Amino acid sequence: MDTSREQSDPRRVSTLTLSLLTLKVWLVEHLRIRERQAMLIWAVVIGVLGCVADESFRRVSELVHNLTTGSDLEIISSFARLPWWQKVAVPTVGGLLAGSTLLIGNRLLAGVRQKSTTDYLEAIVVGNGVLSLPASFVKTLSAMFSISTGASIGREGPLVQISSLVASLIGQARNFPVPQRRQLVACGAAAGLASAYNAPIAASFFVAEIILGTVVVEALGPLILAAVVSTFTSQLLHGGGPIYKSPGLILHSQWELIPLSIIGVVSGFLAPAYLRFLRITERMFSKIHVPVPAKLALGGVIVGALSILSPEVCGNGQGLLISLFHQNWFWDEILAILLLKLIATAAIFGSGAVGGVFTPTLFIGASIGMVYGRAILHLAPQLQPDPLAYGIVGMGSFIAATTGAPLMSILMGFELTLDYQIAPLLMVNCIVAYYCSSLFEKRFMYGESLERKGAAFFNQQLAEANLGDLIRHNPLTLPKNATLAEIARAFVNNQFQHIYVVDKDGRFLGAISLHAIKEFLNQPELEMVIVATDIMDDNFPRISRPEGIGEALEKFSATPAERLPVVDNLLSQRLIGSISKTDLILHLAGKQSANRDGTLSSV
Repeated sequence: MDTSREQSDPRRVSTLTLSLLTLKVWLVEHLRIRERQAMLIWAVVIGVLGCVADESFRRVSELVHNLTTGSDLEIISSFARLPWWQKVAVPTVGGLLAGSTLLIGNRLLAGVRQKSTTDYLEAIVVGNGVLSLPASFVKTLSAMFSISTGASIGREGPLVQISSLVASLIGQARNFPVPQRRQLVACGAAAGLASAYNAPIAASFFVAEIILGTVVVEALGPLILAAVVSTFTSQLLHGGGPIYKSPGLILHSQWELIPLSIIGVVSGFLAPAYLRFLRITERMFSKIHVPVPAKLALGGVIVGALSILSPEVCGNGQGLLISLFHQNWFWDEILAILLLKLIATAAIFGSGAVGGVFTPTLFIGASIGMVYGRAILHLAPQLQPDPLAYGIVGMGSFIAATTGAPLMSILMGFELTLDYQIAPLLMVNCIVAYYCSSLFEKRFMYGESLERKGAAFFNQQLAEANLGDLIRHNPLTLPKNATLAEIARAFVNNQFQHIYVVDKDGRFLGAISLHAIKEFLNQPELEMVIVATDIMDDNFPRISRPEGIGEALEKFSATPAERLPVVDNLLSQRLIGSISKTDLILHLAGKQSANRDGTLSSV
C-alpha cells in the first residue's frame, strides 16, 4: 500500500497525499477561497447563534414580566389592567433589582472589567474585540429586570449586547487576531439589531456607518450576511414581516410635497434639544448621591407614576408605534403621550438603566411627524394630507438627526414599513435633518459620524498604527532541505498557500507557493530529488517589525499573497511571524473610526 510505503519512507509521496494536493490546487485556482471568504462563514454562524441567544433573552424577559404583572399580554396591555399602586410598584421593584444587580456585579467583577469591556462599541472601535462574559451577563441581567417591569427603554440594547458577546466568544475560542475579533463583534452587533427590527440592511449600515465608520466591502460584506441570516432565523422562530407596515403613500396634490419636505427641517431643529434634554436629565441624576439601586428605583417610580396617567409610557414604545400608525389618534392625544414618553425615557436613561433608546427615539420622531401632519391637515385641508405618511418620514428623519447616520436612517425607515413610494421622501428628509441637526449638535447619540480628512490624516494613521498588533506568531515553516513529500504533506494538512523556508537558526530564506509545486505533481520520480531550496522564491516580499503599516501596504501591492512574513529586522532576517492582508484592511478601518469625536452610547 502507498500509505505504508509513505510511513516506512517519509521521503516519498503517497497516492492519497498526491490526490489531496491536486484537489487543493484545483480548488485554490478555481474557487479562490481566502480569509475574506472564511469570514463570511463565521458571519453565518454568528447570525444563527446570535439570534438564538437573543430569542432566549426574549423568552426569559416574557417569563419575568408574567411573574411581576400576572399577565402574559404585552407590556402596555398588562399595565392597563393593574391597579394604580401596582403600576408604581412594578417598575420601582424592577429598577431596584436592576440597580442591585449592577451594584453587586460590578463589585464582584471589578478585576474582570479592568481586563476587558462590556461595551461592544468600545470592543469594535478601540478595543481588542474581547467582551467580558461575566460582566456582560451582569449587564444583560440588569437590563432584563428593567425591560420586563415596564421601564421606558428598548430591549434592542441587550439583544445587540448578547449577540456581540457570542461573536466575541467565537473570536476568542478560535484565537483570531485583534482586527478579525473586532470584525466578528461587529457582525454580532448587526445580527442583534437585525433580529430586533427585522431590518437586516439598516442593521448592517448602522454598524458600518456609526461604529466602523466605513463601508468597504471587506467590512460591510460579513455584516450584511450576519444580519440577513439573523433576520431569517428570527422569522423562523417567531414570524416576521415589517414591524410598522405602511398602507402606502397617496399624494392628492403635488403641492403636498412642500410640507412633506419640511419634516426634515423640523426634526433637525428638535433633535439637538432632545439629545440635550437626555444629557441634562443624566447630569441631574448624577448629582443625586444615593446608591445605584436607589437611582434606578427612582426612575421606576417616575415611570410608574406616569403610567397612572397613561399606561402607554411603559415599555420601549414598539407597541405604541404600531398603535400610532394603525389607529386614528387626535393631535392632542399624540402630543400628550409624546411629552409623557419623553419624560419617562429621560428618567430611565438618566437613572443609568441598562438598555437602548433607539426604539423610544423612533416613537418620538414618529409622534413629531404625526403632530406636524395633523397641523397641516388643519391648516390646509384641501391637500388631504395623510398624517401617517408624516409620521413615517418624521420617524426616519428624527433618527437621522439624533444618530448622525442618514444612510442608516433611510434604510431603517424603508425596512420598517416596506413602503417604496415613501423612500424618496425619506431620502430627502433624512439628509436635510442630518445637516440641520449638525448646525447645533456635534455629539450625536452614538458619536459623530466618520469625517474623511484626506491623505494627510490617512498617512498619520499609518504612522501611528502598530504593526505588532497584527502579527500572527508561529507561522508554518519548513527547513531548507525539506523534501517534496514533506512539502506536499504540509500543504495538504494546512490551509495556507505559502510555506516559509527557514534555516536552522530560524532565518527566513524564502517562500514556497502552492502553485510552484503544481508542475511536479505528475512527476513522482522527482520526489527524492527536489528539496525546498529548489522551488522556493528567495525574493518573496517580507517586512521587518520596525517598519510601519505603510510599507506593508506597498509590499502587499506587489504580491498576490494573502500574508507577508515578518522578520525581526532586515539584517538578521529571523522569522517571527506573519501578517494578513485582511487583518491590515480591518485594522486601518478601525484606526480611522476610533478617531471620531463625540461620545458612544449603547443602542
